[in-house]
Amino acid sequence: MRVYNKLVRDLIPQVIENTGSKFTTRTLDPPEHLTEIKKKLFEEVQEFQVTTNHQDALEELADILELIHAALPIHEATYEDLEKRRIAKKEKRGGFEEGIFLIAVEDE
Repeated sequence: MRVYNKLVRDLIPQVIENTGSKFTTRTLDPPEHLTEIKKKLFEEVQEFQVTTNHQDALEELADILELIHAALPIHEATYEDLEKRRIAKKEKRGGFEEGIFLIAVEDE
């Protein structure tokens, strides 16, 4: 038996069941769920970093976005709340579209 001990997408048990394999799962409580979301998010970001084409990059970005959606209810927030926060920060400090790379700031 192969041991995974990791957060998986909600339909993975059905996928495994359809193959005829036996498996064990449990439902995480909110603090554990958030911990595992953070671990999985780190994993997905690492996978995004090594992508070499647009298709793979979009797949990893979709996984990252799904994990963000999963984390929001744990923080008692909606995607709309997050989007408002994102827009407010962008209006105040800008986004990341222009690719500005800060090299140094001279101390006074």
